[in-house]
Amino acid sequence: MRNRTALTRLVAGSTLVALALSGCSVTTEESGADVSVGKGSIKEDSSLKGQTIVVGSKDFTENIVFGHITMQALTAAGAEVEDKTNIKGSVNVRKALLSGDVDVYWDYTGTAWITYLDHADPIQNSAEQYAAVVKEDKEKNNVVWGAFAPANNTYALAVREEKAEEWNLNTLSDLAAFAKSNPEDATFCLESEFVGRNDGWPGMTKAYGMNVAADSVKVVDTGVVYTETKKGEACNFGEVFTTDGRISHLNLRVLEDDQSFFPIYNPAPTVNGETAASYGSILTILEPIVAKLDDDTLRQLNEKVDVDGEPVAQVVSEWLKAEGFIG
Repeated sequence: MRNRTALTRLVAGSTLVALALSGCSVTTEESGADVSVGKGSIKEDSSLKGQTIVVGSKDFTENIVFGHITMQALTAAGAEVEDKTNIKGSVNVRKALLSGDVDVYWDYTGTAWITYLDHADPIQNSAEQYAAVVKEDKEKNNVVWGAFAPANNTYALAVREEKAEEWNLNTLSDLAAFAKSNPEDATFCLESEFVGRNDGWPGMTKAYGMNVAADSVKVVDTGVVYTETKKGEACNFGEVFTTDGRISHLNLRVLEDDQSFFPIYNPAPTVNGETAASYGSILTILEPIVAKLDDDTLRQLNEKVDVDGEPVAQVVSEWLKAEGFIG
């Protein structure tokens, strides 16, 4: 997507360490966890055994979670993995994939369609959007997409529940009318990428006819948006991501995108074309994992990291083991 869900610094790019004995062990320098990867439904793959696969991610929690899912799954399949997760900005990690500095990372269909492939209008059907992205990205950039997850981590605007009740706000159309009649209360916390994206603030305000004074918008780090929106001091409204675990934890109300402005952002692993040609089993190994990642599952995983403070590697390991993918 985009830079999606909460910004985390729990994981920095570092080298994964493999330990022999009870299977392979994966650890990341700042994750605070050393997790074993044993036998599960993921079997050793002869084409990957001993091969080094470079795994990247964007710099927010959910995408880092995807990076660790990939690293642990490929480790279980016998690969050596190099950790290049937590790359700042969608464009930068995408460039790393195109140049071959990264072999695989997860992106979002809406991001690819709007940001990388330069389309102004999203396709409001998950399967059709995915098919269009897969075809064009392979033809133009030699990027190979794996299956997409059922989750849709799209943009949204949220307000604390008590104010939503007081101001009778349920949709973005309600918010546009509210901003017109109550400009002093129409204050927003947004993160930097959303502010400048066609599928973000400029496009949304145009689509909804929302006029907001420049000094009513504050640009803050992604994670700060949630806490400031809850406080209601710097802003009453915040840009959120729909699979973020802090929405329910902070009792925020997500306003319905009643004009279907925001694109669909189904996550999926993407692989550099040369890597895909050599190691096609990467996407095959990830496919059954991808199928399990719906909105509720991602919210729970994100919440464990962002709210409960658990290390990403540990959260991923526990989930993969619970689902039987690793032992």
